[in-house]
Amino acid sequence: MESRDLLRQLERKVQELQAFNEIGRSLAGTLDIHELLALIMQKVSDVLRPEHWSLLLVDEQKQELVFEIAVGEGAERLKTMRLPLGEGVAGNVARTGLPVLVPDVRTDPRFAARFDDASGMVTGSLLAVPLQSKGRVLGVVELVNPRGGHPFDAGDQRTLEALADYAAIAIDNARAYERIRELTLRDEHSGLFNARHLWRQLEMEVARTARTGRPFSVVFVDLDHFKQVNDRFGHQAGSSVLKEVGDLIRHQIRTLDVPVRYGGDEFVILLPETDKAHARMVADRIRIALSEAVFLREGGLDVKVTASFGLATCPEDGDTPEKVVQGADAAMYRVKASTRNGVA
Repeated sequence: MESRDLLRQLERKVQELQAFNEIGRSLAGTLDIHELLALIMQKVSDVLRPEHWSLLLVDEQKQELVFEIAVGEGAERLKTMRLPLGEGVAGNVARTGLPVLVPDVRTDPRFAARFDDASGMVTGSLLAVPLQSKGRVLGVVELVNPRGGHPFDAGDQRTLEALADYAAIAIDNARAYERIRELTLRDEHSGLFNARHLWRQLEMEVARTARTGRPFSVVFVDLDHFKQVNDRFGHQAGSSVLKEVGDLIRHQIRTLDVPVRYGGDEFVILLPETDKAHARMVADRIRIALSEAVFLREGGLDVKVTASFGLATCPEDGDTPEKVVQGADAAMYRVKASTRNGVA
């Protein structure tokens, strides 16, 4: 009997080492957080063999746990549910940052039965450990009912904590990458996206239009006589006006639209799923809001600004990013050369 137990322990250790090795190589090779977490949770399943398992991430704004991955009976129904920090075993782990090993949940008052009711599963033994980085709890890994009939034990907990450390590293790395990536795609003065991001999005929109036949539009915006603002109030004030103009544009469009500071005093707005008539309505709305706005009031100034607008639509005015942007730019210059404060 002791020989069989020793053999099982050796096999388990080999599995753990193989899992750690594969996860380590993946951490060095990709920053796709969903791919990494799926791999880590698959290794958790292979080594610890739970009937049900889930990975929940903390929504810091709402102070809730959200199911990122859930596997097992009724798991699809769990993915729409949220767990306030402090509720249930997982909620307590997220709040305290301490692992919890429960041989039988019927004896633990922290257990939240509503998740069994929703999924149809029956929880017996449960193991939950936090995903922690730099003193913050990022999420919780929770395992339910190990296969074989025995409850989870301290050895299972140690293994899961080690695998959870890898998951926390993956989440931290991916979020750091996203923050860096976001910085490279934002204009520091206006807070809008930059031209690099615009061209990337245009490529995707052109491909989508080619595939679906549905149009998108581009609005080119050039502020009128903006040099006079810099000359009269200084370049720092001019930069503040650009920031306020960016805020105004952002508040006049949908969340799926892409506002861009193209350069200098030029802005571009990418409008997915938008034909020319609706793009004209958006441009007119922004033009009116801009012409009615007063900028730099907090600094004790009253600065008025107008702009010339040009718009173009794909595929009507071009079937490449360059053609669409050139069409909107040309239309804007027609306004600039005539009336200004208008749309073409």
